[in-house]
Amino acid sequence: MQALVASILGYAMDGFDLLILGFMLPAIAADLHLTPAQAGSLVTWTLGGAVAGGVVFGVLSDYFGRVRMLTWTILLFAVFTGLCALSRGYDDLLIYRTIAGIGLGGEFGIGMALVAEAWPAHMRARVSSYVGLGWQLGVLAAALLTPLLLPMIGWRGMFAVGLLPALVSFVVRRHVDEPAMFIERKATPKKKLPLRNLFDTPRNARVSIGVIVLCSVQNFGYYGLMIWLPSYLSKTFGYSLTKSGLWTAVTVLGMALGIWLFGVAADRFGRKPAFLFYQIGAVVMVFVYSNLTSPGALLIGGAVMGVFVNGMIGGYGALISELYPTEARATAQNVLFNIGRAVGGLGPVVVGALAQQYSFAIALALLASIYLLDVLATLFLIPEKRGAELE
Repeated sequence: MQALVASILGYAMDGFDLLILGFMLPAIAADLHLTPAQAGSLVTWTLGGAVAGGVVFGVLSDYFGRVRMLTWTILLFAVFTGLCALSRGYDDLLIYRTIAGIGLGGEFGIGMALVAEAWPAHMRARVSSYVGLGWQLGVLAAALLTPLLLPMIGWRGMFAVGLLPALVSFVVRRHVDEPAMFIERKATPKKKLPLRNLFDTPRNARVSIGVIVLCSVQNFGYYGLMIWLPSYLSKTFGYSLTKSGLWTAVTVLGMALGIWLFGVAADRFGRKPAFLFYQIGAVVMVFVYSNLTSPGALLIGGAVMGVFVNGMIGGYGALISELYPTEARATAQNVLFNIGRAVGGLGPVVVGALAQQYSFAIALALLASIYLLDVLATLFLIPEKRGAELE
């Protein structure tokens, strides 16, 4: 249980940080005189740092332990998020955000590997979905607290709040033990570098490509939608900061419900059926949402869209854990998911460019089409491993 709580908290802090950045971009841009491209690049470079962190900390976790590396990723993320409060301009803020992203990139995969190895097979998707719910808890807190705190403490004060997770890192180190499965495998000599496991056979290469497609679409759609959703509601419909935050919070609640339901469905019906149902739902609901105009429809439609768009995050931990052996599990989780994050970092840029050229509604409608790639990858590249014992 301690491993699950630690993984949830680590991922919650990531979600909180990234959404407050979306709310704070206008204030940061005005204060530091940033162009729209520079403001958007703060998100892109954070996610770029996450890719580097995913590779480095994933490999280190497979060598030195899940708990030890989870502690260091949380600490690195917290310290450099706090340093963002001291930024004097674009250059140093970009450096701090990138290094914070390195810490952020390590947390997801390590936490997912940790809970997958600590819980039985018949509950694996559910506990993985609980870790995914951690992100939504952080995002929900950001959506509710930012409109209240930002006017009082400013964007620098909001970044200073990011130092609090440093305390969590010490709690994790003291109270969470390494999984028995990892300790047993660590005692045996490794035959190859963890990264080589991802593409060393035709089967592994095919599966890894499939997972990269799934993670790329997931992150591109999520970041492209969530970073711009407050601005979309504000500029298109004239919503205030508080109202935009509340409508975004309802969308996040839908995402949380979707994640929980995904874990239950994936354990009961299988990984592939659950993914396919959610992917088709995402195609439909993102397109439908782009055509909504009334406040009530946007509120309800946002919640339903959230169920499908981000519910799938509840399945990646179990799916990837079952596809790769213990000696490469955290590497696979971090590397493959964070490659998806790198592609996802382009989401805010692409959606912003389309919105500027056409409109937010058209940008969102085009965003719906990318989930068709997910359907093809799931059908032809991903095997079903429900109930399988971890290697």
